[in-house]
Amino acid sequence: MIKQVCVIGAGTMGSGIALVAAQTAFEVILCDMNPAVIDAAKQGIVKNLDFLLSKNKIDVAEKDLIWKRISFTSAIQNCKADIVIEAIVERLDVKADLLTQLAAINSTETILASNTSSLSINALQENIPLPGRVAGLHFFNPAHIMKLVEVVKGSLTDDTTTQALMDFCRQVNKTPVLCKDAPGFIVNRVARHYYLEAMQLVENNHASVANVDAAMEAAGFKMGPFKLMDLIGMDVNLAVSTSLYEAFDKAERFKPSALQIDKVARNELGRKTGKGFYNYDA
Repeated sequence: MIKQVCVIGAGTMGSGIALVAAQTAFEVILCDMNPAVIDAAKQGIVKNLDFLLSKNKIDVAEKDLIWKRISFTSAIQNCKADIVIEAIVERLDVKADLLTQLAAINSTETILASNTSSLSINALQENIPLPGRVAGLHFFNPAHIMKLVEVVKGSLTDDTTTQALMDFCRQVNKTPVLCKDAPGFIVNRVARHYYLEAMQLVENNHASVANVDAAMEAAGFKMGPFKLMDLIGMDVNLAVSTSLYEAFDKAERFKPSALQIDKVARNELGRKTGKGFYNYDA
């Protein structure tokens, strides 16, 4: 039974996952090696709790209780729990190294989950002792609002692991969808062209960024592709496109957009840097 949750990576995604777990009575450890990121995560969590309080979704006592359930650390040695979820940079080598470290310090019963949006769970399992406890647990941004979670079963993942993750998702009031490991899983595989085709329209001067977003939102999408890329982070979105492009042997339909590559090169990553396809207040 999962009682304690550890999340490694205290960025927007990681801190959102931590908040979700703490809201539903789990004890949570939130870890990041960068103290500045920890400080930003604390501010972000407090801001989200204050918003819930202002909307009467929680009361003052609940706010204090949720906050007290979260502990913060910058030491990997403290990352011991029933389930450890990594939400770090989208690089296979870095994630694999972290999971190896986590396997060494945790119980053999600990579930090791990756929040990767596109990297191979099979590859992440390769050098982990007892790989049956490794799976994908892909939350969507913002994690404390979006209901969907992809539970990704690698070729070596135990059925007990996937069932425990499905149950955990329901406990934190999310809607889990089980899928086998495949490039992009479900959502990023299907949605990739929501971004790529939108950027191609702009690159070819067929439409403006604002007009594409307005059209898609008028068609029923909650957020246009350019606003969504700014929210996700241009670097993260590009990493997913690049991952799928490589996984499908550089198929033209998955080719990353030069427009987005240029944005990343300029560090115009979206909301987190104050500028992406749109400008944001600091």
